[in-house]
Amino acid sequence: MAKKKIPINQPQPGLNSAFAGLNVDGLPAGPEAPEPPKTGPAAIWKLGRVVLRKETAQRGGKVVIVVHDFATHLPASVIETVAKTLRQQCGCGGTVRGRTIEIQGDQAGRIREILKNEGFQVAGVS
Repeated sequence: MAKKKIPINQPQPGLNSAFAGLNVDGLPAGPEAPEPPKTGPAAIWKLGRVVLRKETAQRGGKVVIVVHDFATHLPASVIETVAKTLRQQCGCGGTVRGRTIEIQGDQAGRIREILKNEGFQVAGVS
């Protein structure tokens, strides 16, 4: 008995060729695409209200903006992420101490706008 050989140099019909003769003119439109998921901490957590305060004490006359009163349900990782965003967008230094963020420089207006864009309600220094 001779074995039957399969030709390998000829193109094989693919999946798309099986549907080539399908007529889809009378079908209804499909569902709309879902909205892309939000990114950042606001996508997972209700961020709540924070308070800004301007401090110069114990800092040699230099101004520091302190962001405090974060909601108690927010984990430290969210606060760290917000602090990193503030430092990058303000172009300055800062740190996280406990559940407060300290940003160097008198940039209260810029910090307020960044926090509002993140999803926080902001009170305190303007």
